[in-house]
Amino acid sequence: MADDIETAVERPKTPLWFWIVGVVALIWNGFGAVDYTLTQMGNEAYLSAFTEEQLAFYLGFPLWYEAVWALAVWSAVVASIAMLIRSKLAAPLFLVSIAFYIISAAYLFGFTAAYDLMGGIGGVIFSLVIFLSLVAFWRVAAWGVKAGVLR
Repeated sequence: MADDIETAVERPKTPLWFWIVGVVALIWNGFGAVDYTLTQMGNEAYLSAFTEEQLAFYLGFPLWYEAVWALAVWSAVVASIAMLIRSKLAAPLFLVSIAFYIISAAYLFGFTAAYDLMGGIGGVIFSLVIFLSLVAFWRVAAWGVKAGVLR
């Protein structure tokens, strides 16, 4: 019976631009996953780009912050995959990522020396770009749910 209903209610055709945004989201959020993974694994080649002060900062995060960072990064990656498999879970997963990203940024820029260690205003601008990209991906996923492209 469920197959009959699925057949009777066809999904609208997924626009090409939606697929492009999904791929861009996966690549963009994949960079965050690589950064998180290489930092957590202590990859020497990757971490060699950091100054001693930056290295101490990144490797000295409290455990709760590392959990917040992980949730922000991996929920965005899973949300991107959900977009590409046309799952309506993409929109709430992007919201999870946004929420944890806000907590992350509030801690970094409000309670640590991140401003100085992450390149001053350049680090703030990059953080804002990350935030705005998450919001944009969420809006596209929310549109996909409303339009019936994501189910």
